[in-house]
Amino acid sequence: MRRITTSIRTAAAASTVLALALGASACDGSTEPASGGKDLKGQTVTVAGVWTGSEQKNFRKVLDAFTEQTGAKTVFVPTGDNVSTFVGSKIEGGNAPDVAMVPQVGVLQQFAKEGWLEPLSQKAATTAGANLAEVWKNYGTVDKTYYGLYFKAAHKSTVWYSPSAFEQAGVSEPKSFADMLKSGRTIADSGLPAFSVAGEDGWTLTDWFENIYLSQAGPEKYDQLAAHTLPWTDASVVKALTTLGEVFKDKQLVAGGSSAALNTDFPGSIEQVFGPKPKAGMVYEGDFVGGMAKDDFGKKLGEDAKFFPFPAVDSGKAPVVSGGDAAVVLKDGKNKKAAQRLLEFLATPEAAAVWAGAGGFISPNKDVDLASYADDTTRATAKSLVDAGDTVRFDMSDQAPAAFGGTKGAGEWKLLQDFLRDPSNPTATAAKLEAAAAKAYKS
Repeated sequence: MRRITTSIRTAAAASTVLALALGASACDGSTEPASGGKDLKGQTVTVAGVWTGSEQKNFRKVLDAFTEQTGAKTVFVPTGDNVSTFVGSKIEGGNAPDVAMVPQVGVLQQFAKEGWLEPLSQKAATTAGANLAEVWKNYGTVDKTYYGLYFKAAHKSTVWYSPSAFEQAGVSEPKSFADMLKSGRTIADSGLPAFSVAGEDGWTLTDWFENIYLSQAGPEKYDQLAAHTLPWTDASVVKALTTLGEVFKDKQLVAGGSSAALNTDFPGSIEQVFGPKPKAGMVYEGDFVGGMAKDDFGKKLGEDAKFFPFPAVDSGKAPVVSGGDAAVVLKDGKNKKAAQRLLEFLATPEAAAVWAGAGGFISPNKDVDLASYADDTTRATAKSLVDAGDTVRFDMSDQAPAAFGGTKGAGEWKLLQDFLRDPSNPTATAAKLEAAAAKAYKS
């Protein structure tokens, strides 16, 4: 399944733990209960999620804070990228976790329809209702029941760039999509292609499309296309593909042209801009690019690595596309009371502030003090996300059935890779996307 954070790089390592039983993992990630009369002392909450590496380490700090507050022990169990398969197998084996962190709206909806989820407690729902924009509640709600608390978000409308490349070309941060392409060509004239494009990972191409489509067609049509109540053959889709094709067909804009892009994975696209031998001036992807530029290549955010918002296309508004991880309580978990208490804690700004201070995180919670974030760049992305309010739209492919929006070598991922290879016929690509979507949504 598709991931949008740095756990992409470690999915292979994470998959090796899929066979671990939850019980056998208990001693591996437990936090000890704090001393004193904590009301959940002696109880254990098991949490399953995709996070590995620094993300898992920082989430454990949040769980430690919960232990400090309640006395409950916590166990974190990595799922690998396919949360649905992992959780389903644990439920079938009678060993379900208490809480799961779910990274796709489509998977959350699947869990609810399978009857696997408990609704949020009234306290968690009330707290979340006070500090999250309504759109986040909507993404966590299935058939009018509120199941999923969005704790961690990703801002997927950020374009990251090398300040030195901009300075050398004499360009500034663009305010429109047309200006961005114009600046890109100026950067290319000065010696570096404009964009590193991670075409080997099809999900990055869906994100390019989604930002263009949301800005150009507007949120109402975006929602309709995400629900497949609007066909992919609609003129608005063809128009967005035509706009995307302007980028894909221009070797000044795509480093190495389409063939090189199709052999560049996501981490490689970051390296091409921020690594020791730059091959491009910009890379479009989410706020997590900044963390990789900092952690993997030693760049100082705001100095060696900067971003600007994905600019407005034509006469539309600048898009804010997001992703995120929702906490859910599983019916078959062994400790639903403590699980609900954990979600009540995760709904608070105090819980989010723990990870915000550790880095590599932004929260959709508007009550989180921006001073909690470790640097100005992360503060800016977090503020942009919160300020967008209900105009935020969740990643479209993550809302789709996995067969269409989340499978390597199939559906939207493959068809947009084909379009990157040859963007000459947007109408034909739209027809292929509609055929694939119709099949996936029907099943």
